[in-house]
Amino acid sequence: MFQRDDPRVPPRAFLRRRSSLPVWADLAWRVGAILILATFVLMVHWFERDGLRDNLDGEVSFGDVVYFTAVTVTTVGYGDIVPVTDRTRLFESIFVTPARIFVWLIFLGTAYQFVFRNVWHRWRMSQIQKSLTNHIIVAGFGTSGSEAVRELVARGTDPRCIVVIERSDESLALAEAAGCNILKGDATRDQTLMDVRVQEAQAMIVSAGRDDTSILVTLTARHLAPDIPLSVVVRAPDNESLARQAGATTVINPVSFAGLLLAGSCQGAHIADYMADLAASGGRVQLRERRVAQAEVGEPLSAIQTGLGVRLYRAGRAYGFWEPEAAMLYAGDMIIEIIPNDGETPPSPNPA
Repeated sequence: MFQRDDPRVPPRAFLRRRSSLPVWADLAWRVGAILILATFVLMVHWFERDGLRDNLDGEVSFGDVVYFTAVTVTTVGYGDIVPVTDRTRLFESIFVTPARIFVWLIFLGTAYQFVFRNVWHRWRMSQIQKSLTNHIIVAGFGTSGSEAVRELVARGTDPRCIVVIERSDESLALAEAAGCNILKGDATRDQTLMDVRVQEAQAMIVSAGRDDTSILVTLTARHLAPDIPLSVVVRAPDNESLARQAGATTVINPVSFAGLLLAGSCQGAHIADYMADLAASGGRVQLRERRVAQAEVGEPLSAIQTGLGVRLYRAGRAYGFWEPEAAMLYAGDMIIEIIPNDGETPPSPNPA
């Protein structure tokens, strides 16, 4: 993690970021800058060769000038060829010495760029990967993905426990600003999901922007992590069943959900408001899912003390509070309850 100056802002972690400049272009401009600088110094030394003295043979040839330029640009020289006139010494002091420092900075910068930084990033990525467990993966940071991250953080999720996979630099920058771990890559590829340790993740949100891509990401994730809860956003109703067949635990169609809110508003002025209240972290009430506690086994769903029980899940099937199955709770049941959102979430009873 990289710690920022403000202690209130959580540090951000980077799994991988590619430079926008190709490696060959980055290396080419560095080499070109050194060659241009060395050529200029060589020309000045050649035209001012009368200000140089060769302590070996007393003559300064073009080869001697090339040699002297090379050793003075890269080092302080060996003393076999020295400047003797005031003008040549002034040129060496004012121009060649700063040029020497500049060349060394380029050499050091290149070494850092292509050697040390790559080693450092690989080491940082391995360290981050080791700490990735029980995290949430978000594949796609568009409108839906970014809103999901915002809501997760608003509900108390540490952004350092969220990993965003994207190919857009702009979206990655937004996710980085939110404090998330970021990975620039293709979430449809096995290696990308293994890099973010999908097998160790708590859950995964897939919002790739295209239904076919989202379904392919779902297939890849389900193949690597058979038990991970997968929430997938699709926009075409025909693709909802395909997403479930691909392994999605939850399929969300934002268009259909908006239609439900609109239809509810026609049935009553406050229905859509209450539905939005339940879904948002800032509402007066919120939904919570939890496992039945040992003390609640044998009791009806209506008797729970932590909230208002509205649904239970048993053996993969859903039952409403009015159905006979809700008259007695069993170990292993999952409860959906409505709880007040007054800034303090009611404690969940100890699970069975």
